[in-house]
Amino acid sequence: MSRIGKLPVHIPAGVTVTFEDGVVSVKGPKGSLSQKIDPSVKVSIEDGAITLEENNDVLQDNPKQRHAYHGLYRALVNNMVVGVSEGYKKEMEIVGVGYRVSNQGNIITFELLHSHSIVMVLPPEIKVETKSERNKNPLITLESCDKQLLGQVCAKIRSFRKPEPYKGKGIKFVGEVLRRKSGKSAAAK
Repeated sequence: MSRIGKLPVHIPAGVTVTFEDGVVSVKGPKGSLSQKIDPSVKVSIEDGAITLEENNDVLQDNPKQRHAYHGLYRALVNNMVVGVSEGYKKEMEIVGVGYRVSNQGNIITFELLHSHSIVMVLPPEIKVETKSERNKNPLITLESCDKQLLGQVCAKIRSFRKPEPYKGKGIKFVGEVLRRKSGKSAAAK
C-alpha cells in the first residue's frame, strides 16, 4: 500500500465531490475540475473525506503499476480539492535590461530582446496580472484552480528566455535560487 495513497483527502466546507463512471468531479468556490481514475484504484467518499484503495480485483500485468497509481491518483485528487477551495498562485519575475511584459485580459505580450514580440494567449482557467514598476523587475502573477495547467503555462513562459548562469538574466520564479557561474575573469586569476 502506498504511503501517500492511504492518507484520506479531507473535503473542506463549500466543496462537493462526486465519483461516477470512473471520473472524480470536484466543485468549489474557485471552479470545477474532473479527473478520470484508473480502474485499478477504488474511490470512496464518506464522512467528509475521500479514501482511495488499490483494487485487487482488476488484473494487471504489473502489480507495481497498481501500487504507483494508488499514490498518483490520491495526489491528483488532493490537488483538485485544494485548487477549487484555495487555488494556486505562481509569481515569475523577468530579470534583464530591456525585458518587458504586459497583458490585456488573458493575452500576454513579452519583449525579450528578440527581433519580435512574443504573444501568448492563456487558457480561460488562468488569471494573469502583470506589474512593472520603476527600478524593479517586471512581475507576472498567475492564478488558477488547476495545478497541472498552471505548471505547464509557467514552464512555457520560462522557456521563452531561461535564466542564464552568468548574469542571471531571463524569466525565473520569485524566490528561485540560480546556480551562478563565475565568468572567464575568475579563470584568469
